Amino acid sequence: MHKSWSVRLPAALAATLALAGLGAASTSAVAQVDQSERIDGKPNLNGLWQAVNTAHWNLEAHSAEPLPDFWELGAIVAIPAGQSVVVGETIPYLPDALQRRNDNRESWPASDPEAKCYLPGIPRATYMPYPFQIIQGQKDILFAYEYASANRIVRMSEHEEPPVDSWMGWSNGHWDGDTLVIEVTGHNGQTWFDRAGNHHGNMLKVTERYTKMSDHILDYEATIEDPETFSRPWQIRMPLYRRVEPNAQLLEFKCVEFSEELLYGELTKKEQD
Repeated sequence: MHKSWSVRLPAALAATLALAGLGAASTSAVAQVDQSERIDGKPNLNGLWQAVNTAHWNLEAHSAEPLPDFWELGAIVAIPAGQSVVVGETIPYLPDALQRRNDNRESWPASDPEAKCYLPGIPRATYMPYPFQIIQGQKDILFAYEYASANRIVRMSEHEEPPVDSWMGWSNGHWDGDTLVIEVTGHNGQTWFDRAGNHHGNMLKVTERYTKMSDHILDYEATIEDPETFSRPWQIRMPLYRRVEPNAQLLEFKCVEFSEELLYGELTKKEQD
């Protein structure tokens, strides 16, 4: 991270930082460290990162499409065309799971967890159209996401089984040479991979690999395993880019109030009746 950056974290992350062994003082040090330096002999991944693609719309290749239900906004809300980030191009669904994917598409956007401001899960949090921050010290690593103020601790030394299934899963990490490898289990099965209805069950296991290609580019790869949903393991791959503007910082996108009408509007109307 450039030495002139002023990185500010949402106040709600203070307790999480403490759990990860990164107090306020070490957070300041993270903001000042030169990206060419290594941390405890490992690549320095600290910084604000963001995917620049259309994977948040659809992991698979897709053409540009209008959204007829929002015709008043015209091209503003049209879906942009995008190339597949799936290795091998298509997701290997089992037949019943493919039908569910199609049903999800038919009921979008109301059925999309993103529309309801639910936590995005992994890997979706990585390539949503918002930045995320990696806070790396000499112990555990914290990932903080702008969308819904989501965050997770990557446990680097004391690996444990997930105590309960959750939206963001349970992350255990280790280094494979200069590549950060994170195994994420304990998913609750309620998140999606994108806005196209691509989904999984609670047997999901995600193995992420973050490899630093330069001070400003990470190679991101995630292997997806879920024998109840897919016929075989499959992978996604994409570059992640460092946000380098002088005032770059992780802002807050607390979206609960934006989704209240979607979630509770019918109940409010019934009460009024």
